[in-house]
Amino acid sequence: MQYRMQDMAPRLSKIQKVIDDGPYEESWGSLCGNSIPAWFADAKFGIFTHWGLYTVPEYRNEWYSRNMYIQGYPEFEHHRTTYGPQDRFGYKDFIPLFTAERFDADEWLDLFKEAGAQYYCPVSEHHDGFQMYRSEVSHWNAAEMGPRRDVLGLLRDATTRHGMHFATSNHRAEHWWFMGHGKEFDSDVKDPMRRGDFYWPANPEPDNQDLFSLPRPDGEFLDDWLIRVCEVIDNYRPELLYFDWWIQHEAFKSYLRKMAAFYYNRAHEWGVPVSICYKDDAMAWGSGLPEVERGGFADIQSFVWQTDTAIARNSWCYTKSLEYKGADELIVDLIDAVSKNGNMLLNVGPRADGSISGHDRALLQGIGAWMRTNSEGIYGTRPWKYYGEGPTVAEQGSFSDQHAVEWTSHDFRFTTKDGDIYAFCLNPQHEKSLTLTTFASYHDGVKPRFHGIIREVQQLGAGRIPFSRTDMGLIVHPLPVADAAEGLPMGLRISVE
Repeated sequence: MQYRMQDMAPRLSKIQKVIDDGPYEESWGSLCGNSIPAWFADAKFGIFTHWGLYTVPEYRNEWYSRNMYIQGYPEFEHHRTTYGPQDRFGYKDFIPLFTAERFDADEWLDLFKEAGAQYYCPVSEHHDGFQMYRSEVSHWNAAEMGPRRDVLGLLRDATTRHGMHFATSNHRAEHWWFMGHGKEFDSDVKDPMRRGDFYWPANPEPDNQDLFSLPRPDGEFLDDWLIRVCEVIDNYRPELLYFDWWIQHEAFKSYLRKMAAFYYNRAHEWGVPVSICYKDDAMAWGSGLPEVERGGFADIQSFVWQTDTAIARNSWCYTKSLEYKGADELIVDLIDAVSKNGNMLLNVGPRADGSISGHDRALLQGIGAWMRTNSEGIYGTRPWKYYGEGPTVAEQGSFSDQHAVEWTSHDFRFTTKDGDIYAFCLNPQHEKSLTLTTFASYHDGVKPRFHGIIREVQQLGAGRIPFSRTDMGLIVHPLPVADAAEGLPMGLRISVE
């Protein structure tokens, strides 16, 4: 089945007209005039989902479509054993199996809302090239094949019905090389291919961190990429667009600016503030929203940012071998990001049939229960002058979530709102008293980090608790609550004069 092979020129002309007629030009200087939506800094917590053909085998991770064609990889042998040789059963043959018979968009959003998320970001197209939305430019989409439903449209409608902000991610850029290993042996990935073929263009995989790698994406692929992204923008009006890392490649730069100008001009027409999430240095500073994959920063940042992470360490999609994180770790990740001026976008992977596993559901519900007690110290807050205190130092930067950190009852993170200071003990450990050294009393000419008057201390979800200030710090005596019994962080509101 081929691409809808009409000339791309009319679509490219339409894109250019939107750019020419709007206030944003395709230059970094102009694009830096767009501001991150005000709601984003208040929202703090969003849900991400990776769901597509790669969930059908439920094996290892969402890169199955690449890895099943790499000789010697576990996916290669698993695929041959389970489904047969790749020339007889290729990746495209998963499409009829991806029926999504239990998919219910409102059921998903009920859960995400219960978890406390304020925005939602499903993947519209992953590296495999299967579009999860109705498309006028490609037949390889969920509305025409597999589920035979406009998945992205259904999820967008459910998101808005739940009063949440809608975003989406696009990973098409990496498709330039993602299926290329299939040409190295007898498989269904073979030449000749042309634009519109599912696996096209299936180039040799480069060093995908090399910004100047060859062969570089050509004009035909880049035009196709631009048209696909702009189709999503026009038809689904996301308030945030998220991109994976390969848009950093030199070949994408002029197209990236063009896409951003189109998006920001469309948003200007809609009267809706939007932004673009990007990794590393893919976009000029100030033209979008900085993103840190599976990690964060060591200190408070002057700019709003986002960490995207997952409930499992080893995959973004559902598999039978997930290495799950606990609710305590995920809540700490959220608190730590918020204390440093960031948001957390947390990924969960639905199963191929459209259901969300019992373990994943319980994990999100546990986060939601904690949020209902503690969210006043999360939503709408800003960083305080210190992000926290404590002896434990966690690894920083991207992909720093591969091992759980052992926090102590001396580790705290701070936020502030409406004049109050919120302090979260990251691991209360059933302690009958907790000491916050930042709030020590003035003594012997030594000024503490906080040199002010504390009126009262409240334990979130429990009420006022006794406190005292000594040379060592602010000593509080928390009440026994369920969160502490479950080893979850505990929130305090410190009211000052």
